[in-house]
Amino acid sequence: MAKGYWMLVLHAHLPYVRHPEYTDSMEERWLYEAMSETYIPLLQVYEKLLNEGIDFRITMSITPPLANMLGDSLLQERYEKHIQKLVELAEKEVYRTRWLPEFHDTAKMYLQHFRDCLNVFYKYNRNLLNGFKMFQDLGKLEIITCSATHGYAPLMETYHNAVRAQYLVAKRDYERVFGKSPRGIWNAECAYYPGLEEIIKEAGIRFFFVDTHGVLYADKRPKYGVFAPMYTRNGIAYFGRDVETSKSVWSAKEGYPGDPWYREFYRDLGYDADYDYIRPYIHESGIRIMTGIKYYRITGSDTPLDRKEPYNYSKAMERVWEHAGNFIFNRQKQIEYLSSMMDREPLIVSMYDAELFGHWWFEGPQFIYAVAKKCWESRNWDTQVEMILPMEYLQKYPKNQVATPPMCSWGYKGYNEFWLSGPNDWIYRHLHKADEKMIEMANKFKNTNNKLIERALNQMARELLLAQSSDWAFIMRTGTTVEYAVKRTKDHINRVFKIYDMVNSGNIDIDWLKYIEYLDNIFPEIDFRYYADK
Repeated sequence: MAKGYWMLVLHAHLPYVRHPEYTDSMEERWLYEAMSETYIPLLQVYEKLLNEGIDFRITMSITPPLANMLGDSLLQERYEKHIQKLVELAEKEVYRTRWLPEFHDTAKMYLQHFRDCLNVFYKYNRNLLNGFKMFQDLGKLEIITCSATHGYAPLMETYHNAVRAQYLVAKRDYERVFGKSPRGIWNAECAYYPGLEEIIKEAGIRFFFVDTHGVLYADKRPKYGVFAPMYTRNGIAYFGRDVETSKSVWSAKEGYPGDPWYREFYRDLGYDADYDYIRPYIHESGIRIMTGIKYYRITGSDTPLDRKEPYNYSKAMERVWEHAGNFIFNRQKQIEYLSSMMDREPLIVSMYDAELFGHWWFEGPQFIYAVAKKCWESRNWDTQVEMILPMEYLQKYPKNQVATPPMCSWGYKGYNEFWLSGPNDWIYRHLHKADEKMIEMANKFKNTNNKLIERALNQMARELLLAQSSDWAFIMRTGTTVEYAVKRTKDHINRVFKIYDMVNSGNIDIDWLKYIEYLDNIFPEIDFRYYADK
């Protein structure tokens, strides 16, 4: 009986967005949408698999910014109000569509979905981290970390201390949240440069992930391609992404998510409904926004939005099971082929942004459930596909090839270009200067006992970390909400230099510092000394 392993790796990340100074922040809704459409549905899938006695293994990053937002009491309170408003809107929609049979069942589906979101939210005491931690403690989930604010390491390499701080702050915060040290990490944007493994090892992390070319173009030809892990020279394991499984799920044109029966993302009630009717459920400014209630299916990739056909959830679920069956069939064929050439059981690593499942591809969480169930059923088939965690595979096969990946990333062209291009290259000279100032202050005051200086420099470190988030460069490159990304970058960098000047002058504005601590309250246990020379 042929046997191979499938490793599902989900990268759950959002930039740190928290605006207590506003009553209704447009960008905070990124979190609320992800909670309702991705994180809660994933927890529901995990619960369903557990309740049905189906063994499963999923690796999932929960980045430090996301963990800090999910655990924040203000954002929890605001999410509760947000989902309650959606329940209210869905109740109105059930009534409004009572004589519209092509939409009524979908309206009832949304009402049930939003009510379930609220129930799951309460079940885990308003903190979804409690749910994910529970599944990790059960051995079903491996929660890995990321650099502290998703800082893009290859473009920070000049300042070793700054990269080091991104990783050590992340480790400390993971321990605060999950009560144990992280075993693995998803480097921001899946990026790596030779030498990064030394910092990874210092943080006590044992494995990371790279895109396909990170393995194929390593300094030694990989014996097993991407179908087995490799080690860096200091013993840190790394896994490479399988191209075939990525394309079948990731691509909206060639993959499963583009199926005509699946829900259309871009046609939303927030834009379709009468303005006076929808006004209480959009942004307080009156700007129309997505509500998450979408009544139409993709229909066809070339079908204009105004000609989409009504969505049918039952039909979409039929397609989910067909696609899950196709996915497992293809993995079996992969395993059969690879097993004939390898002296070990092959490993297929599928890496995706978690938000693809549920947010962009509404049926995605149910696809994960269906594939996990078919993996479990395959134990009785001629070719078995077993889900596995990174450390489980490393324990099974502890001897692996040693090679160094090249500098690489995922994304456009795979070598930094998305994060260093015309729209965003201006930020790096300012970030580098901020790195210099932070390292200078960490070395100058690393032995200080002055609590006010410690407090100011800890906030300086928070501001630098937030400025380094790769999300701002990403947004500038894609051209979406650019004004917001530019403002965030400039605000955090300006605060770094203001704190630098205040501490050096001995004139710290305590009221201003207190306000900035209130705004940017990430990493409650941060220590600016991570930036000091060892």
